[in-house]
Amino acid sequence: MTQATQPQQRGIQLSETALRQVKLLQQRQGQDLCLRVGVRQGGCSGMSYMMDFEDKSKITTHDEVFDYEGFQIVCDRKSLLYLYGLMLDYSDAMIGGGFQFTNPNANQTCGCGKSFGV
Repeated sequence: MTQATQPQQRGIQLSETALRQVKLLQQRQGQDLCLRVGVRQGGCSGMSYMMDFEDKSKITTHDEVFDYEGFQIVCDRKSLLYLYGLMLDYSDAMIGGGFQFTNPNANQTCGCGKSFGV
């Protein structure tokens, strides 16, 4: 895992490689978007991670916003209960590459790393 961009002061941590990747993906979208991270029921371990770009106008008072060098990660407070301390990393490995979630709150995770249980 690569090092976080800031000390553990944020509810959601982002590695340098993940920050580079989300900024690259944001540029390809051609808009100034934020990254929404959250959870939903489902997946083989009970809860699934979700993340997607969205317009900043959709940020509400029920969201927590984490700023990384001008790039914003948004998480609703209910999801943050399950994600607090999450490290979002990125790997470009041929096998097992992509975004990786390391969640200190998870009691179990599935083999693919996209869902978890608490």
